[in-house]
Amino acid sequence: MAASYHLLHAGYVNEHGVAGTVSLVRDGSSLIVVDPGMVGDRERDIAQPLRDLGIGLEQVTHVFLTHHHPDHALNGGMFPNAAVVDFWATYAADQWTDHPGTGHRPSPHTEVLLTPGHTAEDATLLIQTDAGVVACTHLWWRSDRTPEVDPLADDQVALEASRRAVLERADIIVPGHGEPFPAHPA
Repeated sequence: MAASYHLLHAGYVNEHGVAGTVSLVRDGSSLIVVDPGMVGDRERDIAQPLRDLGIGLEQVTHVFLTHHHPDHALNGGMFPNAAVVDFWATYAADQWTDHPGTGHRPSPHTEVLLTPGHTAEDATLLIQTDAGVVACTHLWWRSDRTPEVDPLADDQVALEASRRAVLERADIIVPGHGEPFPAHPA
């Protein structure tokens, strides 16, 4: 049985503020929250959507961070029993366990893919679902694929190469600040 993907909060960047897109992946006994960063209201935008899915904060097993900017990582501590997974390690309690990055599997149907560009430490979580492969990433900011040139990119050339690598593998893209969109529009 494949994993399931759930959008908890569609992020945004506008004149009123910035919020990251927050997602949940169910994969067997693993419950993975992706990018629990800045949101308008932690209760409304993270905790309540999880409860609506029958999940308490203490049940979350993993937090995956695409990168360490506050708008994607700020609320990672909301989940008292979760291991945190990033581009190079898993952190649980006082244990730091390195992993290889690309190819690391936080759960059976998820895989880390190193995708530098926005930052040198960016990673994408690939999720095998019944609807295809979902990619949670900050290679794109918004659903309309804007901005094409990332104004905060550490390395735009690397970002473009990472985008191509994700598009080779993904069917659905979950951008850093917006609703999911098809990787290959019809």
